[in-house]
Order: sequence, then structure tokens, then C-alpha cells
Amino acid sequence: MPQQFVVPQNIDSEPKLLGPITPRQFLIIFAAVLFCAFLKAVLSFALFVVASIPIAIITLVIAFVKINGQSFHYFVLNIIQTFKKPKVRVWKKDLSDEYLRQFTQKETVKEAEKFVRKEFIGTSRLNELSLIVNTGGAYRPESDDIL
Repeated sequence: MPQQFVVPQNIDSEPKLLGPITPRQFLIIFAAVLFCAFLKAVLSFALFVVASIPIAIITLVIAFVKINGQSFHYFVLNIIQTFKKPKVRVWKKDLSDEYLRQFTQKETVKEAEKFVRKEFIGTSRLNELSLIVNTGGAYRPESDDIL
């Protein structure tokens, strides 16, 4: 009986720390709370509220939003990497169709000139040629005009 192995499932899911919150999400939220506490100590209450609302929104987006199954910060890093060095090349067609047709026609004429027309080989000569090939060149025909 073949051995049975347990195949891990959901290997891309993160471990949970507090309920549905992962350690990564907890650290992001904790850093934002510390930054807002620093802002509360430095700024007046009105400026603190104005500054902490965008920070809270950005923190929640970075911590909880997933795009195409990947965390938001990975998505942003992939966008930055794509803008820095894109892998998809786009062909910009600057030449007209007429110019390309002329170019390809000239090439096909040159290619056709390279071929040399050979004479037709009859069945008796084919038999002798196949015999030469099959014997590895050991058989020599009586007339040398075959080769």
C-alpha cells in the first residue's frame, strides 16, 4: 500500500494574532497609532484631527485591502517596479504598410534567385541513389554521372 502524505493547504494565509488580525496588520496599526499619539502631543487638537484622518485611512488601506489576492503594499511595490522597468515592450509602428510590402517583395525576389533548378531524377537513378545511401557509399554505380 502506498504511503499517504498530508499536503499543506492554504500556505499563503498568514497566522492570526488577535481574532482576524494578523501580526503584519497589528504592527501597521500599532505604528499608525504611535504616530498619531506623537502628532497629538505636537499639534493642536484641530490640526491633530485633520492630520490623523488621512493617516487612519491610509493605514486601514495598507493593512486590510488586498488586490488580486496580494496585500496592498505588495501591489504598490509591483506598480513601482513596473514603472521603473517594464517587461512588456510595445511596438510603435512608424513604417507604412506600402513600404513594408515593397521591402518584403524585394526580399522574396532575392530569395527566389538563390534556388537553382535541378534536373528530374528518374526511378532507375533513384534506385541506384538509395542503394548508395543504404550501403553507406560502399556500392559504386557503373556510371559516375549519378553523383
